[in-house]
Amino acid sequence: MNTSMKIGSVGLLVALTGGAFALASTLSEETKGVAETREIEAAEQTAGGDIVDTALAAGSFNTLATALKAAGLVETLKGKGPFTVFAPTDEAFAKLPPGTVESLLKPENKAQLAAILTYHVVPGSVLASKAITLSNAGSVNGQRIDLAVKDGRLMLDGKAMVTKADISCSNGVIHVIDTVILPVQKDIVDIAVEAGSFNTLAAALKAGGLVEALKGKGPFTVFAPTDAAFAKLPKGTVENLLKPENKDRLVSILKYHVIPGSVYADQVMTLKESAPTLQGYTLQVNVKDGVVSLGNGVAMGKVASADIEASNGVIHVIDTVLLPE
Repeated sequence: MNTSMKIGSVGLLVALTGGAFALASTLSEETKGVAETREIEAAEQTAGGDIVDTALAAGSFNTLATALKAAGLVETLKGKGPFTVFAPTDEAFAKLPPGTVESLLKPENKAQLAAILTYHVVPGSVLASKAITLSNAGSVNGQRIDLAVKDGRLMLDGKAMVTKADISCSNGVIHVIDTVILPVQKDIVDIAVEAGSFNTLAAALKAGGLVEALKGKGPFTVFAPTDAAFAKLPKGTVENLLKPENKDRLVSILKYHVIPGSVYADQVMTLKESAPTLQGYTLQVNVKDGVVSLGNGVAMGKVASADIEASNGVIHVIDTVLLPE
């Protein structure tokens, strides 16, 4: 979120008052920063407790602690682990739009809060020296966190900066971040519908009674044919498949485009054959000049766009409808 502040001055008195206020504000922010740094350093010196206890000892993760309690994740992060936690400070939470934290802490939003918090947790102990060599890290949430080094600082999703790294705990490690990172919160169906280029697929999912299934928890990997892909089928094929009497055939075709679990492009590229699809058959995988094609002897589709994340999996866009043999 970019916030701009306009400061105007009228007359010497206003200018002087404004200057004094600005100076006081600057000193106040600096004081907060120094206090927060000292609290984190104190926690680091007394580290050895679990992740939750270490965060509480710092004194600058009160909002995080409250959120973990509201989401029912305290005992999990006091467990054996190990975990890597990218921990937003109180100031990081304060940067969210007004009312966001209060809304997330409501019991009816527990699932959404848990999804956000688990997006800040990576299985295993990943020290900074390892993290800076990675392009991403798989979170407990299921989605990947993008990692990059910018101006000597480790950045998460291009938004959050690691301000303090490698705070050792008995069940993992904490890296302090200055911004709350947010996972994708729309499911596979919603993302496909909003894209505007999967209208035929959306109609087919509805006709096949699969909408609710692909809006479920998952995770799923969907190889999604575009409208142009469906248009390549022989004339009248789509219209026939959408008829109630052909529902079984339609469902078989649609399930042939779905694999259980979240399988990202870099993982697909290492395969010769996919895991079984929901239809039951596997997909052949070919990689040539960095382009992934998959399918079978009947039809092979090229991946036109990969790794579109959703709250319940990942979408890879393909240019051909895959037909089970």
